[in-house]
Amino acid sequence: MPLAPEYLHMVFPQVTFHAWLYGRNSVDPRKKGRSVADQLSEGRGLCTNFGWIIDDEFKDTGISASRHARRSRDDFEALLDTIESADTPPGTMRVLVAYEASRYYRDLEAYVRLRNACYHAGVLLCYNGQVYDLSKREDRKATAMDAIAAEDEGEGIRDRNVRTARLNAEAGGIWGKCPFGFKRKYDPDSGELIGQFEDPVQGAVVIAALQHIDGGGSINSLMKHLKNNPDAVRPDGSEWDEGLIKYMLVNRAYLGERMHHGQSRKAKWDALKELQTTEGRALFRRVTKILTAPDRSIHYDSRAAHLLSHIALCGQCGDGVVLKASKRAGDKKGVYRCSGARDLTIVEETLDAYVEQALMAWLSRKEQARAALVPDQSKERAEVQRAQQLLGVYTEELEEARRLNRTRNEQGRPLLSLTVLSEKELELLPKIEQLEQRLESATGVPLLVQQLLGAADPEEKWEGLSLEQKREALRLLVTVRLFRDPKPGGRGITPGRVGLSFVGSAGFRDAQSRVHASVPAAARAEAAGRE
Repeated sequence: MPLAPEYLHMVFPQVTFHAWLYGRNSVDPRKKGRSVADQLSEGRGLCTNFGWIIDDEFKDTGISASRHARRSRDDFEALLDTIESADTPPGTMRVLVAYEASRYYRDLEAYVRLRNACYHAGVLLCYNGQVYDLSKREDRKATAMDAIAAEDEGEGIRDRNVRTARLNAEAGGIWGKCPFGFKRKYDPDSGELIGQFEDPVQGAVVIAALQHIDGGGSINSLMKHLKNNPDAVRPDGSEWDEGLIKYMLVNRAYLGERMHHGQSRKAKWDALKELQTTEGRALFRRVTKILTAPDRSIHYDSRAAHLLSHIALCGQCGDGVVLKASKRAGDKKGVYRCSGARDLTIVEETLDAYVEQALMAWLSRKEQARAALVPDQSKERAEVQRAQQLLGVYTEELEEARRLNRTRNEQGRPLLSLTVLSEKELELLPKIEQLEQRLESATGVPLLVQQLLGAADPEEKWEGLSLEQKREALRLLVTVRLFRDPKPGGRGITPGRVGLSFVGSAGFRDAQSRVHASVPAAARAEAAGRE
């Protein structure tokens, strides 16, 4: 049976005791290690009272001892190594001291490892103010029963934690580390969490990062900017890398949403202010699509700085050869040149304006454009029509609410308060996003194209797009081919020189087929339907 420490010298007379102390806790969100310090302090007091010499101390802070632990206990492993390799001189005994059994283990496997190490090394085990000699059958049985109780307690704690986490997620509660871009407030007296709010400085960094990628910027250039921006220093001191940047850019916490097992719920915190509008949520969706595209290199060229570079094709060389933007010495204006034979040139701004004008004309013929994009108009017609109607209703309702907020009465007060507007946006924006996604799924038409096609003034909508959005729309809607000007040295637009094949027509090639095209030039020229 176990002994009280004060009687240990009577069982082992004329023996000097050397002690190892071990402390551990699993709940330490601020990594202060206070409960571990208390455990070790109590162990030191016990050793002082009974004249035990402390040889070493081991501690694991914020680490679980159960079988569900995600991190290894480095000091526990070091303790086992120390026990197994220790040399105990004659006339001495070693005793391992902890606050209670659950500090050592909440897993029977860990108990067996510690018991075997202590048994073979002749080390006594001390916890709960009792000393156990593991060479004795009764003490092995007693410690085994305590280990079973500790493991069961650990399983109960985990079950409660899982249930609490599930209920917290379903309620949209705050969890985990505070995402970059937010800050948390705590009650100064109780330390209880009050809420999570946008950090005005870090929030602006998040928005700028989204806009950088949406505008065609690369992850590498963004990473370089963040590392050199004092406002972008991470609270935990870690350095920005590609993984952290991608995680930030697709984190739906910035939309005021709580993710749990792949399901999104309204969170108890607000979205970043810039993402609370239809345009803001659309920005977030576009960036998510960019970063999760199966082959980003085909759909997005982050180095592009020209509208048609690497998109327009050379009609003379074939669809496998693109036009590249160029400006040589002596050129007054930038030009597009064939990347193959390099014997075909056109002024950049001339071709850009010609293609944009033709695209706006095509978008203005809405019924014809819809028929080209969705040839089978009967397929899921009712669902598409219903979704389009609801989308129109919700969009109009939201715009009316914003108009009322901007309009003021004689006393200078808005006709609709900002609080009511915020509630209306929280209600309608998720519905609008869901309907847009339903339309994209039902029709196969990307949201960017839907927005252009549904705009009352496509040209105004076009001017509000970023360069990369415009390039993506061109990839989706039209294939541009440039042929040789019959006039020697001509760099302008002449009849038949530019071939435009819009989606649904012969000669149109999507982004994937353009990369691997090998159709003979003569056949392409005929199919292009030159304008």
